[in-house]
Amino acid sequence: MDGRPPKISPTPTNTRVAIAVVTVAAAGAMAMVYFFNPSAYGFYPVCQFHRLTGLNCPGCGATRAVYALLHGNIGTAVRDNALLVFGLAGAAVRGGWQGLNRLRGRPNGEFFPPRWLVPLLVVLGVFAVLRNLPAFAFLSP
Repeated sequence: MDGRPPKISPTPTNTRVAIAVVTVAAAGAMAMVYFFNPSAYGFYPVCQFHRLTGLNCPGCGATRAVYALLHGNIGTAVRDNALLVFGLAGAAVRGGWQGLNRLRGRPNGEFFPPRWLVPLLVVLGVFAVLRNLPAFAFLSP
């Protein structure tokens, strides 16, 4: 013995299991939306904010927009919820950028840095207000 303590191996993480569970759940949710049109079936959740106030929240029309995207109708998806469509496009670009950095061996930062939270909340708020004004009715689903 040389007097050094034994090396302790790190505990295994559940990252791969969590990624697999989230992937399967997302694929199942997308399959459900793909096969069951939200406009035709009533088992989808109803926006409580819209039900109580009659106003559109930033998420109103999101399920219909996902349905349209899954069927390749980008124009309809933008009409249903433009913020969701452009947000998904931005997330895809960000993911691609991080993937390229990883392939090139460059360091990656966080996918969603905390400093982006306040600007995102401002965009959500502005979108919520604008889509309820008559002049911006094209933003309403």
